[in-house]
Amino acid sequence: MSAETDAGILSLVRADLASFGGYSSARTAKLSGEIWLNANEAAWANPGDADGSCRRYPDPQPPALVQALADLYGAQPAQMLVGRGSDEAIDLLVRTLCEPGRDGVLFTPPVFGMYAVSARLQGARAIEVPLVDSQDGLVPDIDAVIAAAIDGNAKLVFLCSPSNPGGRSVPLAQVVQVATALAGRALVVVDEAYGEFADEPSAVSLMGQHSNIAVLRTLSKAHGLAAARIGSLIADPALVAVLRKVQAPYPIPAPCSALALAGLTPEALSITAQRVAQVRSQRARLQQALATLPVVRRVYASDANFVLARFDDAQGAFDALLAAGIVVRDQRAAPQLGDALRITVGTPEQNDRVIATLSALKAST
Repeated sequence: MSAETDAGILSLVRADLASFGGYSSARTAKLSGEIWLNANEAAWANPGDADGSCRRYPDPQPPALVQALADLYGAQPAQMLVGRGSDEAIDLLVRTLCEPGRDGVLFTPPVFGMYAVSARLQGARAIEVPLVDSQDGLVPDIDAVIAAAIDGNAKLVFLCSPSNPGGRSVPLAQVVQVATALAGRALVVVDEAYGEFADEPSAVSLMGQHSNIAVLRTLSKAHGLAAARIGSLIADPALVAVLRKVQAPYPIPAPCSALALAGLTPEALSITAQRVAQVRSQRARLQQALATLPVVRRVYASDANFVLARFDDAQGAFDALLAAGIVVRDQRAAPQLGDALRITVGTPEQNDRVIATLSALKAST
């Protein structure tokens, strides 16, 4: 990465953090020895930790995990920041790039709520550019995104792809369009939490030509490790270096790192790929079944592991599913979705119960 590129991406960082050194933890210094007395750790393992694996503070960025995730996402280790889910990366980006009361954070509702939450906590302006409800589904108005970002002094533009709860991917050509228009002005963050379920290639492939593109990934969805809280930000190495200084000293607990590594072996990845294929097949089945029900107004196209649908009586559908022991996401409080429910694609048997419950609801109306 050239010094010119580094200067360009670093110009987006808050001026008061330009020389910020962060906290230097006991694991930051690369030291070696036999007796470790530098971090005030316990000399004996806890009785509940038989092998003593948790007695020492963990590496802030475990090298084996960083490498495994870089390999998984087609990135270089220097581009990786691993943290506590995508949520932490979103918060770090907003805190590091946005000056309170001056800079903006742009997102496209209805969408994942953490963009707005992080903006508010930082005192950054929330810039909303609603998705357009089109024949292709809920999609962003790219020209409006660019105009609003420039007008609102946005430092961050979040493009959720596939979007949640909309379900549609943002074509890479549109990501390039936004990044090109906002070069030197804003970082374009493509949130690919559901990327494994989509056909659209990852925006990581664009980062060599556009240093103001970053990508969010997670092990919570396709990899089934939501409780491990392992998320990744893939970005320009110069920006990653700054974010590491802002990040908490020990963000990755050792048990979570070990669990993630176990879930990223070739054998585990092979099983995950089979399950992703099954989800995609079941997604199509669930969409087709819902579309035949008179109580369903519209079923949206989806590139994710869920289906968004509008109902004649969303409350009635929600209550019927809940009475059958099925919990779905009520989206009625979200902009434009006053009659919608989001249904995660489950196992074939779970999907059978959803379809049967909603089909029975038809007979009672």
